[in-house]
Amino acid sequence: MIETLLGGLLGGAFRLAPEVLKWLDRNGERSHELSMQDKALEFEKLRGASRMAEIGASADAAWNTGAIEAFKEAVAGQGRPSGVKWADALSTSVRPIITYLFMSLYCTAKGTAFVAAVNGGAGWVEAVQAAWTGADQALWSGVLNFWFIGRVWDRAKS
Repeated sequence: MIETLLGGLLGGAFRLAPEVLKWLDRNGERSHELSMQDKALEFEKLRGASRMAEIGASADAAWNTGAIEAFKEAVAGQGRPSGVKWADALSTSVRPIITYLFMSLYCTAKGTAFVAAVNGGAGWVEAVQAAWTGADQALWSGVLNFWFIGRVWDRAKS
């Protein structure tokens, strides 16, 4: 009788074993499928983000190109005469007048600093060194480069 009972139990266990293994295998397959879908979703997110970045960069480049073209046109438009004699004369005189006024103010300020240093008891050399700083040297270099190197570039373009 025990053999019959054991035989029945073992037979049932052996009959259920493949079903249990299939069930475990299906769970593994489902987990694997879910994992693959998660990876595919992550990949699509990355690809979408990359595409959006590409579109943004393209839009920025297009905007920058348009802005540069607008700037070029604005600068070119400033150089064209309007046909109104007094307006063209006024437009032409603005930069030189601003330059002369700035240089007058600058020279007055530096001259005042020099005179104040001399009146304060400094010698001529010390007064010049106190009035003429590294910032003045940089400004002077910029002005000279603007006026004289600009002419060289203008001749090279011609």
